[in-house]
Amino acid sequence: MEEILDNKNWFEAWFDTPYYHLLYKNRNAKEASFFINNLIDYLSPPENAFLLDACCGKGRHALYMNQLGFSVDAFDLSANNIKHAKQYENNKLYFFENDIRQPLNQQKYNIVFNLFTSFGYFDNEEDNIQSIKALSDSLKQEGVLVIDFLNAQKAIETMVSKEEKKVDDLTFKIKRKVKDGFIVKQISFEDNGRKFSFEEKVKALYQKDFINYFNLARLKLIKVAGDYQLNDFDIHLSDRLILFAKK
Repeated sequence: MEEILDNKNWFEAWFDTPYYHLLYKNRNAKEASFFINNLIDYLSPPENAFLLDACCGKGRHALYMNQLGFSVDAFDLSANNIKHAKQYENNKLYFFENDIRQPLNQQKYNIVFNLFTSFGYFDNEEDNIQSIKALSDSLKQEGVLVIDFLNAQKAIETMVSKEEKKVDDLTFKIKRKVKDGFIVKQISFEDNGRKFSFEEKVKALYQKDFINYFNLARLKLIKVAGDYQLNDFDIHLSDRLILFAKK
């Protein structure tokens, strides 16, 4: 029997499975610390800054921010992710289960981070707008929102339509396509005699789209980078679209 996600809420089920973390286990703490170091160097927050990691997954970025000495709150929609992350809590690091469309309402933050393409999952454009407004509402005045998104232009231009990826004992069969303005990845595999089929669907958003969101949320774009070294963004060459917007 093949188990297929309800595509309407694909992110709720897929991110809550161990298979998601297995497929992307190359996204490790070393990569996270490298990126965060560069972000902190650029942003230069004060030592007493409060940071928010929105859609934190299992907390690798938030944990490293806290190790640097900052007070950090983090949230994710996945109950399993937050259950895992809570083992790392201390008096300056807290994890919460929360929807990105709703402000966390713990306090106002100097910097809000939304990393590793954890945006653009909704079919309804109003949900994307509501998400940016909620992140903006979480910021202190003069605070900065950092969004790390894929470079949709390059992702589409260089798209590999089919591939297989072996991770540990599992072979993931991956198909990619662009459909109705979304970059769609279909992931199928077999584990212990059971067949699984999952789908990731991210809206193909560009810099102009985020500028529109920022305008609606009363944020001003102040920098755009194209990789985790924060080099300048090139629409055809950069792997990432990293945006910095100030309240």
